[in-house]
Amino acid sequence: GKNSDTVQKDPPLAGTEPKNAPNTNEVVASYLQLKNALANDNAKEAAIAGKAVSEAVQQMNNAALNADQRKLYDDVKEDMQEHGEHISTNEDKIAHQREHFDMLSAGMYDLVKAIGSEQTLYKDHCPMYNDGKGANWLSETKEIKNPYMGKKMRTCGSVKEEMK
Repeated sequence: GKNSDTVQKDPPLAGTEPKNAPNTNEVVASYLQLKNALANDNAKEAAIAGKAVSEAVQQMNNAALNADQRKLYDDVKEDMQEHGEHISTNEDKIAHQREHFDMLSAGMYDLVKAIGSEQTLYKDHCPMYNDGKGANWLSETKEIKNPYMGKKMRTCGSVKEEMK
């Protein structure tokens, strides 16, 4: 509604500017856009979102990270950038995008696990993908919308973990 901006926000902790808080919002938002594009078999949209993931992970503010978080961020950052790039340059090859999404999701999970996310995320697992080796992804909903199988097996998979 109109007066939603009058809602009191918790004040930031003393000595921290909100913009310096380790913030995974942008990365999470672009990742979810990518996940939903793949679930809808939309490789063009996935390419755009892949680029967004790549940029968001690069620009993530790491000033407020503690030593462990920073180490993890440094470990996954380049991989995630690279997978995002590959997804962005393969808008005619959705199967290839999905391979990179699998690897990107592993980094994404580690990142959210270490640094957290402002929104609740669910770690989902598809047992069928990659010749039955299976693959994970993160979702903002409990409802399964499978990004590896797309429309032909939309509900294949299950929630393995709730991440708050």
